[in-house]
Amino acid sequence: MMTQLEQALAQAHRLCRTRGVRLTPQREAVLRLVLAADRPLSAYEILERMPATRRRPAPPTVYRALEFLLEQGLVHRIESLHAFVGCLHPEHPHNGQFLICTDCGKVDELCEAQIDQSLRKAVDASGFRTRRPVVELLGLCAKCQGARN
Repeated sequence: MMTQLEQALAQAHRLCRTRGVRLTPQREAVLRLVLAADRPLSAYEILERMPATRRRPAPPTVYRALEFLLEQGLVHRIESLHAFVGCLHPEHPHNGQFLICTDCGKVDELCEAQIDQSLRKAVDASGFRTRRPVVELLGLCAKCQGARN
């Protein structure tokens, strides 16, 4: 039986093949680290965790891999944290909506079509043009709220 990580990586390979792009070993290594992490990782944290084979990759290599993974919708950038998390629904393009716990750092991804529709309508009405629409809500997760009570 495949683990969640193995399933996510297999799905990433399928999506890349379908899209005619290549999930290289370097890109897969970066994706594996992001998916396996229990919290968002910065590019430098990813770099530090890269397997010490032959030689550690240079920062631009990790940034290029992250850019590819972002373009393919396999990871999301948490703007306020300058960090990356794996995407829960890479099979369909969507804007990021995240609940970020300011105590433990846990990030949960939401995928609410109504939020996207409301934001798109408001943005269109304003004449503003978004590059990467991301909604980040900072607060306390249920576990941290319980710990405070």
